[in-house]
Amino acid sequence: MNNIYVFVYGTLRKNESNHFLLKEATLIARQVWTNGRLFDTGLGYPAMKESMNDIVYGELYLVSEEQLLRLDELEDYRPNDRNSLYNRKKQVVFYDTGKIEAYLYFIAKHNENMLRIPISSGDWKLYLYEQQKQTILYFAYGSCMDDVRFKLRNKNHFFQNVKGCGILSGFTLRFTRRAHDGGRADIVEEGGIVEGKVYEINSACLDYLYQREGVRAGCYRPTFVDINLNGKIVEDVLTFTVVNKEAETAPSSEYLEEILRGGTGCVSEAYLTSLRERMKSTFGIEL
Repeated sequence: MNNIYVFVYGTLRKNESNHFLLKEATLIARQVWTNGRLFDTGLGYPAMKESMNDIVYGELYLVSEEQLLRLDELEDYRPNDRNSLYNRKKQVVFYDTGKIEAYLYFIAKHNENMLRIPISSGDWKLYLYEQQKQTILYFAYGSCMDDVRFKLRNKNHFFQNVKGCGILSGFTLRFTRRAHDGGRADIVEEGGIVEGKVYEINSACLDYLYQREGVRAGCYRPTFVDINLNGKIVEDVLTFTVVNKEAETAPSSEYLEEILRGGTGCVSEAYLTSLRERMKSTFGIEL
């Protein structure tokens, strides 16, 4: 078997309890999705059932035959054994720069009684995260680096604890969401570097961020990234990414000013200069 791709959505994901089984595998992408419906089993791990009407988020890996066998053992899957806990099937998965067929582990139909709580977001990490009542690190890379709109909404008190400049590797800043006055910022997993402002916030702030980012309207979705913060790697930092990415649209000058104003004094001058240059070369916008 060559080029064995596997989509993982629960405890095999990065920084989760069984990720060690993928330590030697090749990560293709962390921002990956496919059709299916996700449930909490109540046993410390999720399970996925087939559905063409829902989305499940996870990660994509290239594995060896030996690694695949170890995953089969974890998932209690045995080919042609009707008593297996899961079935392993191929299905198309999508990521920011393409799509590919990958193996997925679906709960076997005779075990669907294990499916306890539907996870509406389709994201196991987010489901766990939203149950925590604690402080949260939030990576802002767009207009949320600026505090003007925070103040207008009387939400500025949530964003007083700035931890520094976060550096996200493997992503590029794009403007993939079309709004009435131009493109909105997004992180696209296609290589590169995105710098942003890292806030420490509390969970009470999430409702405001979800409303601002249009999470319930399907505009952006919460996700998790590993960033370099003050010279140290910090895992599973909250950020937001566009759900339905479109071709880049020129952002308005006002929106860009928010990004530049918010980033000044936090992100590097080299990063801001590069952003200005790209806006000029790509969209003819001079700032």
